[in-house]
Amino acid sequence: MPWFLPIAAAVFGAAILRGLTGFGFALAAVPLMSLVVEPRVAVASTILLQVMIGFRDLMHLRGSYDRAAVLRLSLGSLLGMPFGIAALALFDPDAGRLAIAAISLAGLGMMLHQPHRRLAPGPGVTLAAGALSGLFGSLAAMPGPPTVAYFVASGTPAVRARASMMIFFFVSALITLPGLAVAGAVDLRTLGLSLALLPLLIAGTWVGGQLFRRLDARHYRGLALGVMALSAGLAGARALAGLF
Repeated sequence: MPWFLPIAAAVFGAAILRGLTGFGFALAAVPLMSLVVEPRVAVASTILLQVMIGFRDLMHLRGSYDRAAVLRLSLGSLLGMPFGIAALALFDPDAGRLAIAAISLAGLGMMLHQPHRRLAPGPGVTLAAGALSGLFGSLAAMPGPPTVAYFVASGTPAVRARASMMIFFFVSALITLPGLAVAGAVDLRTLGLSLALLPLLIAGTWVGGQLFRRLDARHYRGLALGVMALSAGLAGARALAGLF
């Protein structure tokens, strides 16, 4: 169908970004898909796609990701989510999104100002990063910046950071999926759309993975920070548009 083509292009392009960096799929896919379908359909389909491909990633990335870090980030995310949900009752979503964008940009500025400073990735730091991801995700659907900042600031090798983020966002999608189902956002329409888009997600992730293998490891940090800045900037622009 004509309406399917732009959605397919959006998912394929977002999948290339995911395969290249390990994150950014929802950041790129949801806004573009929302131009064609309802936002809740775009969000639910994106979550379903991340769950579907996540089981494949568990096999393909076995041994490549930091299991301890992913576990602690996931536990922290569970701890942070209730606070984000509670904050939704107190703050306008656009105000929350604007605050998160400002915090993300401030953290980005600190990392650029002190490019060689490394964060000690102890259990407490990892749990805190996960809690912020859960808070940011449940408040404004932006779980990425704290996780990206954690792996970049800790000096985790690019291959390990990319694999760990792909698995962590799979776990985050698994955690989010039941709530979407209860809310009625997951139905036969979104399931069918997700199944139709899954081959494009797999193909785009493969293309991004090939580009990643050609990427100099020294350039991964700059690429990750650039995507993080784009995420924060787009969220801030969207928030300002909603507020004014």
